[in-house]
Amino acid sequence: MQITFLGTGTSHGIPVIGCGCAVCHSADPRDNRLRTSIHIDLGGVSIIVDTTPDFRTQCLRENITRVDAVIYTHSHVDHTLGFDDLRRFCELEDKCIPVFGSKITLQNLRRVFQYAFDGSARYPNYVRPDTHEIEGPFTIGDWTIVPVDLPHGRMVTNGFVFEQNSIRRFAYFTDCQSLPASAEEAAKGVDTLVIDALRHEAHSTHFTVAEALKAAMRIGARRTYFIHMCHELGHASTEASLPETVRLAYDGLRLDL
Repeated sequence: MQITFLGTGTSHGIPVIGCGCAVCHSADPRDNRLRTSIHIDLGGVSIIVDTTPDFRTQCLRENITRVDAVIYTHSHVDHTLGFDDLRRFCELEDKCIPVFGSKITLQNLRRVFQYAFDGSARYPNYVRPDTHEIEGPFTIGDWTIVPVDLPHGRMVTNGFVFEQNSIRRFAYFTDCQSLPASAEEAAKGVDTLVIDALRHEAHSTHFTVAEALKAAMRIGARRTYFIHMCHELGHASTEASLPETVRLAYDGLRLDL
């Protein structure tokens, strides 16, 4: 399993339009953050988690030329508006692409991208989603993917725990303000945890750095990476305050599990 961070920023992206702060003008490339998404290579099976508004740019940067499945955490626009760019991957291999999401996420995708679901798209190789409603654990290849519900303001997002041979290898928890006991239990002792950590100041829909750190300690992952960060968090200064087992992810970072 190889994880590539396509983007690690919050919904604004960084630099933020019209902002003069130090992070938005930083010379450290790790402070430049596109909207949060990852690419997962499961032994040759290419998976995208969330198609952000930056999806095309992210694919070009990482030379992603094949997508075998897309998994959505939720339907907020910073996680879905790159959906239309999936058409190129359908065209390249003349295929449908499996799209996994909760009932409400798939409903919202059908509403926003109606043409892709009702057959009205003009061209035969436009976006061709093969939808799979997430109702419990599902499999891709020899991996089991366990969904968990995460509170995110007035909505619930899906986090995912990836297991192979009943071993918890990777947990991905973006866009959450707390972790229910069921989510913590599903990820307990996972090798690598990726978790939302927006900023230091309290927020109504996201973890703070301190809250994410406490959650990571309870889960007990071998290593933890923070994502969905805003421009209040400079990479070098924030990382210097964290334990060695907890790092800030950055765009383009690759992890081999």
